[in-house]
Order: sequence, then structure tokens, then C-alpha cells
Amino acid sequence: MNASPLIRQKIRCVQWPTLALIVFCYTAIAVVTYFSSYTTPWLTVPTLAVLLALHSSLQHELLHGNPFKQTWLNDLLAFPAVGLLVPYIRFKDTHLAHHHDENLTDPYDDPEANYLDPINWANHPRWLQRLYRYNNTLLGRMILGPFIGMFSFYPADALNALKGDRAITKAYVWHLAGVLLAAIWIIGIANWTWLQWLAAAYGGMLILRIRTYLEHQANENVPARTAIVQDRGPLAWLFLFNNFHCVHHQHPRMPWYKLPGYYRKHQSHFDELNEHYTFRHYGQVFKQFLFRAKDPVPHPLMTAPKKTSL
Repeated sequence: MNASPLIRQKIRCVQWPTLALIVFCYTAIAVVTYFSSYTTPWLTVPTLAVLLALHSSLQHELLHGNPFKQTWLNDLLAFPAVGLLVPYIRFKDTHLAHHHDENLTDPYDDPEANYLDPINWANHPRWLQRLYRYNNTLLGRMILGPFIGMFSFYPADALNALKGDRAITKAYVWHLAGVLLAAIWIIGIANWTWLQWLAAAYGGMLILRIRTYLEHQANENVPARTAIVQDRGPLAWLFLFNNFHCVHHQHPRMPWYKLPGYYRKHQSHFDELNEHYTFRHYGQVFKQFLFRAKDPVPHPLMTAPKKTSL
């Protein structure tokens, strides 16, 4: 008996490349963790870090409504918290808020902004200012970025949860359940230590900082705040072509495998739209910014505190 037109339509609506990649990612994580006893942690921990970076890229697809139209199905695929450190529901909520493009880079309204209010910046002690300046280099963002992000993210969430924000509390309850599910395999069956898992999770976040480092810049023109990296190499694949970030912000529901072709077809439009905030590949990014800051820490378009004479 032939499938009904409705069933065939539902099958066509599923983004099979994304679903296949999710199956591959979880399978690869299971294999790498289970067979880790046959090799050295110096190999398995970095390998898991790469897979966890891919897993985070897939979570980004899931929260934007891929591969299924049903939100609960996408959330279910993200439930095993193999990445350990970032609650998926909080990632989802803050990232969707980040997609209000008119607020991009605003230290108060953009949850993913790396700029600080100039007045707050001026009140920071000098040692903390040095730390933030180092964090504005690519190397610093990779090494310190995950720690600085968690140091600001977790306390704020804890405070809001204590004030009665049930959505945040629920997000962390679900995250804890997802961590326990993942731990049954990684710790209980594959015999990893918590320290090894934590190191791999931090390594995955370190890799992701390469992508997020220059995604946005301060600019009066909203579309010009978002970058394009014209890379199609291994890092671009690991980031699921989110390096074509201006395309993604203009079309957030577009699946990852369509982004490069869409940019190629409309390259002149996007290059004009973001005022040529464009890089050829990640090699250029490393060369320019590994040891040099791309931006100042205080937001350059916000009012700076006036200096007073002594």
C-alpha cells in the first residue's frame, strides 16, 4: 500500500542531512568514549572535544527548528547533555534573544555580546581589565573565553532562579537530568573520569570560540554587525557553515547545508549588506587576531565616562 500524500509530505519536510549527522555524532561519541581504554586520553579527550563542538553546532540547528518542524522532537534530540557545561534550554532561550538583530552587540540586550558598558569598564580593577583585553585576542578568547562566559552566566542564572524565575530553574533541572543520562554512558559504562569529561567539554567550547570570536562587531548599520568567513574547510564543516553568519542572521531557519550555496549565489548582496565585514578563511583570522585584539572591550558606540580633572 502506498504511503498517503500527508505521510509523504511529512517525510519530505524532515531535513535528512541534519538528522543523519545527529545520528553520526551520537554514534561517534559512543564509540570514542567506549573504546577509550584501548588508547591514551591524550588522543581520546581531544577527539571527544571535537565531537562535542560538532554536537553544539547541531544543537544550534535544533534550536532554530531543524531537522523537524516539531519543537519537542528537536529538543528531545538535544536532551542527552554530552556537552556537560551548557544547559540546552538556556542556550536556546539566550540565543533566540540574540537574534533580535537590532540589539546585536549591546552589552545589556544581547546575551552573547562581548562588549562592556564603558562606564562599567572604567570601574573595573586594572587586573580585570587586562584579563578582558587578553580575552579580546583570539588566543585569549579560546583559552579564557569559556571560563569567563561561565563565570558571568552561571551566577546570573542562579540569582534569577533564586528570585523565582521558574523557567531558568526548569532549564537546569532538565539539564541535570540530561547530564545524568549522559553520565550513565560516559562515566558508568565507558569508565571515563569526570575530569576527562570536563576537559573534553571545555575543549569543545574552546574550539567553538574560534567561530564566535568575530561573528559580530559594533556598527551603526545593523546588518554590518555580522561577519562572513568564506571558509569551506574542516572548521567550517565543524561549525556547520555558521561561519556564513550574516546569511544565518538574515535567514535563521535555513539549514546549515544550504548556507554556502546561498551565499555564493547572492555574494554581492551580502558583501554589500554587511559592508564587507568578510574574511577569506580561518587562516586569515588566526593570522590577524591570534595575538591582537579585534575590538576594544568597552562598546565603542556607547557613551564613555567623562574624565574629571584632579
